[in-house]
Amino acid sequence: GLQEAPVVYSTAYDIAFLGIEKMHPFDSSKWGRICRFLTKEGHLEKTRVVEPLEASKEDLLVVHTEAYLNSLRSSFRVAAIVEVPPLTLMPNWLVQQRLLYPFRKQVGGSILSAKLALERGWAINVGGGFHHCSAEEGGGFCAYADISLSIQFAFVRLDISRVMIIDLDAHQGNGHEKDFANDGRVYILDMYNAGIYPFDHAAKRYIDQKVELVSGTETDDYLDQLDKALKVAQTRFQPQLIIYNAGTDILDGDPLGNLKISPEGVVIRDEKVFRFAKDQNIPLVMMTSGGYMKSSARVIADSITNLSQKNLVQLGSQPD
Repeated sequence: GLQEAPVVYSTAYDIAFLGIEKMHPFDSSKWGRICRFLTKEGHLEKTRVVEPLEASKEDLLVVHTEAYLNSLRSSFRVAAIVEVPPLTLMPNWLVQQRLLYPFRKQVGGSILSAKLALERGWAINVGGGFHHCSAEEGGGFCAYADISLSIQFAFVRLDISRVMIIDLDAHQGNGHEKDFANDGRVYILDMYNAGIYPFDHAAKRYIDQKVELVSGTETDDYLDQLDKALKVAQTRFQPQLIIYNAGTDILDGDPLGNLKISPEGVVIRDEKVFRFAKDQNIPLVMMTSGGYMKSSARVIADSITNLSQKNLVQLGSQPD
Protein backbone atom coordinates (compact mmCIF):
# COMPACT_ATOMS: atom_id res chain seq x y z
CA GLY A 1 0.00 0.00 0.00
CA LEU A 2 0.95 3.67 -0.23
CA GLN A 3 1.67 3.90 3.48
CA GLU A 4 4.62 1.61 2.83
CA ALA A 5 7.98 2.89 1.62
CA PRO A 6 9.46 0.73 -1.17
CA VAL A 7 12.23 -0.45 1.16
CA VAL A 8 12.29 -4.24 1.27
CA TYR A 9 13.66 -6.21 4.23
CA SER A 10 12.88 -9.17 6.45
CA THR A 11 14.51 -10.19 9.70
CA ALA A 12 14.96 -13.52 7.90
CA TYR A 13 17.69 -11.89 5.75
CA ASP A 14 20.20 -12.08 8.56
CA ILE A 15 22.56 -15.03 8.88
CA ALA A 16 24.10 -16.19 12.13
CA PHE A 17 24.95 -19.71 13.13
CA LEU A 18 27.79 -21.68 14.61
CA GLY A 19 30.29 -18.91 14.13
CA ILE A 20 30.17 -18.95 10.31
CA GLU A 21 30.03 -15.16 10.56
CA LYS A 22 33.50 -15.19 12.11
CA MET A 23 35.04 -17.16 9.27
CA HIS A 24 34.04 -15.01 6.31
CA PRO A 25 35.22 -11.35 6.44
CA PHE A 26 31.66 -10.84 7.13
CA ASP A 27 29.06 -8.83 9.03
CA SER A 28 26.24 -11.34 8.72
CA SER A 29 23.69 -9.06 10.35
CA LYS A 30 24.55 -6.13 8.06
CA TRP A 31 21.06 -6.06 6.57
CA GLY A 32 19.30 -5.76 9.93
CA ARG A 33 21.77 -3.18 11.15
CA ILE A 34 21.06 -0.95 8.13
CA CYS A 35 17.35 -0.98 9.00
CA ARG A 36 17.98 -0.44 12.70
CA PHE A 37 20.08 2.65 11.97
CA LEU A 38 17.33 4.06 9.74
CA THR A 39 14.49 3.35 12.18
CA LYS A 40 16.37 4.39 15.33
CA GLU A 41 17.34 7.70 13.78
CA GLY A 42 13.78 8.42 12.70
CA HIS A 43 14.24 8.23 8.93
CA LEU A 44 12.07 5.17 8.40
CA GLU A 45 9.21 3.72 10.44
CA LYS A 46 9.49 -0.02 10.98
CA THR A 47 5.88 -0.49 9.89
CA ARG A 48 6.65 1.04 6.49
CA VAL A 49 9.24 -1.58 5.54
CA VAL A 50 7.95 -4.14 3.02
CA GLU A 51 8.40 -7.83 3.89
CA PRO A 52 9.13 -10.07 0.87
CA LEU A 53 8.11 -13.67 0.30
CA GLU A 54 10.73 -16.38 0.02
CA ALA A 55 11.51 -17.14 -3.63
CA SER A 56 9.88 -20.52 -4.31
CA LYS A 57 11.46 -23.34 -6.28
CA GLU A 58 9.13 -22.46 -9.14
CA ASP A 59 10.38 -18.84 -9.01
CA LEU A 60 14.01 -19.95 -8.99
CA LEU A 61 13.44 -22.22 -12.00
CA VAL A 62 12.65 -19.14 -14.10
CA VAL A 63 16.44 -18.77 -14.33
CA HIS A 64 18.11 -21.73 -12.61
CA THR A 65 18.34 -25.27 -13.90
CA GLU A 66 16.86 -28.09 -11.88
CA ALA A 67 20.36 -29.62 -11.76
CA TYR A 68 21.83 -26.48 -10.19
CA LEU A 69 19.11 -26.24 -7.52
CA ASN A 70 19.60 -29.95 -6.75
CA SER A 71 23.34 -29.36 -6.31
CA LEU A 72 22.54 -27.06 -3.36
CA ARG A 73 21.36 -30.17 -1.50
CA SER A 74 25.04 -30.94 -1.03
CA SER A 75 26.56 -29.07 1.91
CA PHE A 76 29.93 -29.54 0.19
CA ARG A 77 28.70 -27.62 -2.90
CA VAL A 78 27.21 -24.82 -0.80
CA ALA A 79 30.42 -24.56 1.25
CA ALA A 80 32.37 -24.05 -1.98
CA ILE A 81 29.92 -21.41 -3.26
CA VAL A 82 29.98 -19.32 -0.08
CA GLU A 83 33.66 -20.06 0.63
CA VAL A 84 33.10 -21.28 4.19
CA PRO A 85 34.71 -24.75 4.28
CA PRO A 86 33.29 -25.86 7.67
CA LEU A 87 29.79 -25.83 6.14
CA THR A 88 30.78 -29.08 4.42
CA LEU A 89 30.41 -30.83 7.78
CA MET A 90 26.89 -29.56 8.47
CA PRO A 91 23.69 -31.44 7.71
CA ASN A 92 22.05 -29.95 4.64
CA TRP A 93 18.77 -29.21 6.44
CA LEU A 94 20.72 -26.86 8.70
CA VAL A 95 22.47 -25.21 5.75
CA GLN A 96 19.07 -24.77 4.07
CA GLN A 97 17.46 -23.28 7.17
CA ARG A 98 20.27 -20.98 8.30
CA LEU A 99 21.84 -19.90 5.02
CA LEU A 100 19.86 -20.75 1.89
CA TYR A 101 16.48 -19.74 3.34
CA PRO A 102 17.82 -16.23 4.20
CA PHE A 103 19.24 -16.02 0.67
CA ARG A 104 15.89 -17.06 -0.85
CA LYS A 105 14.16 -14.35 1.20
CA GLN A 106 16.62 -11.81 -0.24
CA VAL A 107 15.93 -13.11 -3.75
CA GLY A 108 12.20 -12.68 -3.12
CA GLY A 109 13.09 -9.14 -2.04
CA SER A 110 14.88 -8.42 -5.32
CA ILE A 111 11.96 -9.72 -7.41
CA LEU A 112 9.50 -7.66 -5.35
CA SER A 113 11.72 -4.56 -5.52
CA ALA A 114 11.57 -4.52 -9.34
CA LYS A 115 7.76 -4.48 -9.16
CA LEU A 116 7.75 -1.76 -6.50
CA ALA A 117 10.22 0.38 -8.46
CA LEU A 118 7.93 0.35 -11.49
CA GLU A 119 5.00 1.40 -9.29
CA ARG A 120 6.80 3.99 -7.20
CA GLY A 121 9.82 5.13 -9.24
CA TRP A 122 12.43 3.54 -6.97
CA ALA A 123 12.91 0.67 -4.53
CA ILE A 124 15.69 -0.51 -2.26
CA ASN A 125 16.21 -4.14 -1.41
CA VAL A 126 18.24 -3.92 1.80
CA GLY A 127 19.82 -7.26 0.73
CA GLY A 128 20.35 -9.08 -2.55
CA GLY A 129 22.74 -8.29 -5.38
CA PHE A 130 24.20 -11.80 -5.71
CA HIS A 131 25.99 -10.93 -8.92
CA HIS A 132 28.42 -13.88 -9.14
CA CYS A 133 25.66 -16.46 -9.49
CA SER A 134 24.36 -17.47 -12.91
CA ALA A 135 21.70 -19.95 -14.05
CA GLU A 136 24.00 -22.94 -13.69
CA GLU A 137 26.76 -21.87 -11.34
CA GLY A 138 27.11 -20.18 -7.95
CA GLY A 139 30.23 -18.68 -6.39
CA GLY A 140 31.65 -15.75 -4.46
CA PHE A 141 29.06 -15.98 -1.67
CA CYS A 142 26.22 -15.95 -4.25
CA ALA A 143 23.97 -19.03 -4.33
CA TYR A 144 21.03 -17.65 -6.33
CA ALA A 145 20.97 -15.28 -9.32
CA ASP A 146 18.60 -12.65 -7.95
CA ILE A 147 19.59 -9.96 -10.46
CA SER A 148 18.84 -12.23 -13.40
CA LEU A 149 15.65 -13.41 -11.71
CA SER A 150 14.32 -9.91 -11.02
CA ILE A 151 14.98 -8.96 -14.66
CA GLN A 152 13.32 -12.10 -16.07
CA PHE A 153 10.29 -11.43 -13.86
CA ALA A 154 10.22 -7.84 -15.17
CA PHE A 155 10.27 -9.13 -18.75
CA VAL A 156 7.56 -11.72 -18.19
CA ARG A 157 5.24 -10.04 -15.68
CA LEU A 158 5.89 -6.32 -15.78
CA ASP A 159 5.90 -5.75 -19.53
CA ILE A 160 9.45 -4.41 -19.58
CA SER A 161 11.77 -4.99 -22.53
CA ARG A 162 14.87 -2.88 -21.77
CA VAL A 163 16.89 -3.03 -18.56
CA MET A 164 20.21 -1.45 -17.62
CA ILE A 165 22.38 -3.03 -14.93
CA ILE A 166 24.74 -0.59 -13.23
CA ASP A 167 27.05 -2.84 -11.25
CA LEU A 168 29.32 -0.85 -8.93
CA ASP A 169 30.31 -3.61 -6.53
CA ALA A 170 34.14 -3.87 -6.38
CA HIS A 171 34.00 -7.24 -8.17
CA GLN A 172 33.06 -8.01 -11.75
CA GLY A 173 29.40 -9.16 -11.95
CA ASN A 174 30.09 -12.28 -13.92
CA GLY A 175 26.81 -14.03 -13.02
CA HIS A 176 24.36 -11.69 -14.73
CA GLU A 177 26.90 -11.18 -17.51
CA LYS A 178 26.73 -14.87 -18.40
CA ASP A 179 22.94 -14.99 -18.02
CA PHE A 180 22.37 -12.11 -20.45
CA ALA A 181 25.33 -12.92 -22.70
CA ASN A 182 23.59 -12.31 -26.00
CA ASP A 183 20.44 -10.57 -24.84
CA GLY A 184 20.11 -7.12 -26.39
CA ARG A 185 17.36 -6.21 -23.92
CA VAL A 186 19.93 -5.88 -21.12
CA TYR A 187 22.71 -3.29 -21.12
CA ILE A 188 25.46 -3.86 -18.56
CA LEU A 189 27.69 -1.13 -17.16
CA ASP A 190 30.19 -2.78 -14.82
CA MET A 191 32.86 -0.80 -12.97
CA TYR A 192 35.14 -3.08 -10.96
CA ASN A 193 38.65 -3.77 -9.74
CA ALA A 194 40.18 -5.85 -12.55
CA GLY A 195 42.92 -7.13 -10.22
CA ILE A 196 40.69 -9.23 -7.94
CA TYR A 197 38.23 -12.16 -8.10
CA PRO A 198 36.55 -13.42 -10.30
CA PHE A 199 38.89 -12.77 -13.28
CA ASP A 200 36.10 -14.12 -15.53
CA HIS A 201 37.47 -13.27 -18.95
CA ALA A 202 34.76 -15.17 -20.80
CA ALA A 203 32.05 -13.14 -19.02
CA LYS A 204 33.87 -9.87 -19.72
CA ARG A 205 32.97 -10.25 -23.39
CA TYR A 206 29.33 -9.73 -22.43
CA ILE A 207 29.81 -6.40 -20.62
CA ASP A 208 28.44 -3.60 -22.80
CA GLN A 209 30.47 -0.97 -20.99
CA LYS A 210 33.29 -1.98 -18.70
CA VAL A 211 35.32 0.34 -16.50
CA GLU A 212 38.30 -1.58 -15.15
CA LEU A 213 39.81 -0.04 -12.04
CA VAL A 214 43.22 -0.76 -10.56
CA SER A 215 43.76 -1.71 -6.92
CA GLY A 216 44.20 1.38 -4.76
CA THR A 217 41.90 3.63 -6.83
CA GLU A 218 40.94 6.64 -4.68
CA THR A 219 37.67 8.48 -4.28
CA ASP A 220 38.09 11.47 -6.63
CA ASP A 221 39.42 9.33 -9.46
CA TYR A 222 36.64 6.78 -8.90
CA LEU A 223 33.84 9.37 -8.96
CA ASP A 224 35.36 11.00 -12.02
CA GLN A 225 35.38 7.69 -13.89
CA LEU A 226 31.79 7.06 -12.79
CA ASP A 227 30.64 10.45 -14.12
CA LYS A 228 32.20 9.73 -17.50
CA ALA A 229 30.72 6.23 -17.62
CA LEU A 230 27.19 7.42 -16.80
CA LYS A 231 27.41 10.07 -19.54
CA VAL A 232 28.32 7.40 -22.08
CA ALA A 233 25.63 4.98 -20.85
CA GLN A 234 22.98 7.66 -21.20
CA THR A 235 23.72 8.11 -24.90
CA ARG A 236 23.94 4.38 -25.63
CA PHE A 237 20.82 2.86 -24.11
CA GLN A 238 17.40 4.00 -22.93
CA PRO A 239 16.16 1.49 -20.35
CA GLN A 240 12.72 1.18 -18.76
CA LEU A 241 14.28 -0.07 -15.51
CA ILE A 242 17.70 0.25 -13.88
CA ILE A 243 19.11 -2.41 -11.56
CA TYR A 244 21.74 -0.76 -9.40
CA ASN A 245 24.10 -3.18 -7.67
CA ALA A 246 25.49 -0.93 -4.94
CA GLY A 247 28.22 -3.00 -3.30
CA THR A 248 30.11 -1.24 -0.51
CA ASP A 249 33.20 -3.41 -0.86
CA ILE A 250 34.76 -0.43 -2.65
CA LEU A 251 35.32 1.12 0.80
CA ASP A 252 38.87 1.80 1.87
CA GLY A 253 39.95 -1.09 4.10
CA ASP A 254 37.68 -3.74 2.63
CA PRO A 255 39.78 -6.93 2.71
CA LEU A 256 38.42 -8.13 -0.64
CA GLY A 257 37.81 -5.02 -2.75
CA ASN A 258 41.28 -3.39 -2.57
CA LEU A 259 39.94 0.05 -3.48
CA LYS A 260 40.27 3.22 -1.38
CA ILE A 261 36.89 4.90 -1.55
CA SER A 262 35.88 6.99 1.47
CA PRO A 263 32.48 6.61 3.18
CA GLU A 264 31.50 10.03 1.75
CA GLY A 265 32.56 8.78 -1.67
CA VAL A 266 30.09 5.89 -1.42
CA VAL A 267 27.29 8.30 -0.45
CA ILE A 268 28.11 10.54 -3.43
CA ARG A 269 28.31 7.52 -5.75
CA ASP A 270 24.82 6.35 -4.78
CA GLU A 271 23.45 9.86 -5.17
CA LYS A 272 24.94 10.12 -8.68
CA VAL A 273 23.28 6.86 -9.76
CA PHE A 274 19.88 7.80 -8.30
CA ARG A 275 20.14 11.22 -9.97
CA PHE A 276 21.06 9.59 -13.29
CA ALA A 277 17.83 7.56 -13.07
CA LYS A 278 15.65 10.42 -11.84
CA ASP A 279 16.89 12.89 -14.48
CA GLN A 280 15.71 10.46 -17.16
CA ASN A 281 12.61 9.40 -15.23
CA ILE A 282 13.68 5.75 -15.16
CA PRO A 283 12.61 3.50 -12.23
CA LEU A 284 15.56 2.21 -10.23
CA VAL A 285 16.10 -0.78 -7.94
CA MET A 286 19.06 -0.68 -5.56
CA MET A 287 20.52 -3.85 -4.04
CA THR A 288 23.22 -3.71 -1.37
CA SER A 289 25.41 -6.58 -2.65
CA GLY A 290 28.98 -7.07 -1.38
CA GLY A 291 30.79 -5.29 1.41
CA TYR A 292 30.67 -7.01 4.73
CA MET A 293 32.98 -4.96 6.92
CA LYS A 294 31.40 -3.89 10.19
CA SER A 295 31.43 -0.30 8.89
CA SER A 296 29.34 -1.06 5.77
CA ALA A 297 25.90 -0.98 7.41
CA ARG A 298 26.53 2.52 8.78
CA VAL A 299 27.66 3.80 5.38
CA ILE A 300 24.62 2.31 3.60
CA ALA A 301 22.24 3.80 6.18
CA ASP A 302 23.96 7.19 5.79
CA SER A 303 23.64 6.91 2.02
CA ILE A 304 19.91 6.11 2.14
CA THR A 305 19.45 9.01 4.58
CA ASN A 306 21.26 11.30 2.13
CA LEU A 307 19.04 10.09 -0.75
CA SER A 308 16.03 10.96 1.38
CA GLN A 309 17.39 14.39 2.27
CA LYS A 310 18.04 15.10 -1.44
CA ASN A 311 14.46 13.94 -2.18
CA LEU A 312 15.74 11.20 -4.49
CA VAL A 313 13.78 8.71 -2.35
CA GLN A 314 10.77 9.31 -0.12
CA LEU A 315 10.92 7.29 3.08
CA GLY A 316 7.75 8.88 4.38
CA SER A 317 8.95 9.94 7.83
CA GLN A 318 10.02 13.57 7.87
CA PRO A 319 12.27 14.13 10.88
CA ASP A 320 13.59 17.64 11.43
